[in-house]
Amino acid sequence: MKVVHIITGLNNGGAEGVLYRLVTNDRKNTHVVISLMDAGKYGPLLVESNIKTYYLELSRGSLSLSPLFKLKEIIKKEKPEIIQTWMSHADLLGGVVSKVLGYKNIIWNIRHSKLTFRASNIKTNAVVLTCMAMSNFIPKKILCCSERTYQDYAGYGYPKKKMTVISNGYEFDKFNTNSDSRKLVRTELGIAKDTNLLGMVARYDPNKNHHGLLRSLRLVKESNDNFKVILVGRDLNDNNNIIKNKIRELGLEEHILLLNQRTDIPAVMNALDIKILSSISGEGFPNVLAEAMACGTLCVATNIGDSSIIIDDYGWVVEADDDKLLANAILEALELKQNSTEWNRMKVLAKKHIVDNFSISLMVEKYNRIWNNVQI
Repeated sequence: MKVVHIITGLNNGGAEGVLYRLVTNDRKNTHVVISLMDAGKYGPLLVESNIKTYYLELSRGSLSLSPLFKLKEIIKKEKPEIIQTWMSHADLLGGVVSKVLGYKNIIWNIRHSKLTFRASNIKTNAVVLTCMAMSNFIPKKILCCSERTYQDYAGYGYPKKKMTVISNGYEFDKFNTNSDSRKLVRTELGIAKDTNLLGMVARYDPNKNHHGLLRSLRLVKESNDNFKVILVGRDLNDNNNIIKNKIRELGLEEHILLLNQRTDIPAVMNALDIKILSSISGEGFPNVLAEAMACGTLCVATNIGDSSIIIDDYGWVVEADDDKLLANAILEALELKQNSTEWNRMKVLAKKHIVDNFSISLMVEKYNRIWNNVQI
């Protein structure tokens, strides 16, 4: 069958990565991808993989109707059996246009968990609530990337009878234990073998709570100062005076490295001793946790989205937005690391947990089952 995917954009994000992995690993169907915005990171990669890809060049916040007319023409031209939309803006715009064209096999894909008006964009919240009002008659099925997403959106009024959870899947040939990569990155950064390397891979965004992480690290430093922390992601660089000032204010200049965006994330995950995620909202199924664990790296995370399901018993999960709890979890992890036997045992179990439960083949199989069932 032919599946047309409509996604808000193709930049470097979790949903975009899942879409890319799905369409490049599914051999049973023909896939077409439509980005409401530009090519981003994944557009060229999709083209390289012979996936037909369209870009509507809709500007963020734009009210232009011309991209929507273009979307209508592309759908009419491609004549898909299934229309799969990704993220709230695409769910709304792609869903409405597809419904106007008379399509019934429309599937929405929700990628975030609980909305908070403190950290989330108000316009995005408005789109989500508009989707809620239309969720009973536009999509035939609504896919959620996590159990937490399912619970939260069902609570907003989305119809439970249409909702199904499909967790993300990973390519373990890319995210795997690699001692050479570990040595390479640590050598590049000048990290000594006996220095504990912590890190967070996440764009600079209020939802990710980098400033809360820094406050927690100040508490960690009071008990154990043998650590370096790398912050990897968009806007985490020397041009970001806000976070640089916060680092200086907390006396962490000797401990923090701002590395901006990188393309060698599997190598980064291998280099870390502990992967941290300090998010306070917005997470559905945090890819970075599963990716780190697939590389044999243990995680400390806040209980946002499906963090607790991903980590299970093989790491540390604490309540969000509590600097002391996060600091204590990091200290517990550093203490456990002193016991090499137990530390290595947990790393092996963490990796096995991810490989057994979150493979790309399992994810593709679940999507195929949904696509086949909606046509009946």
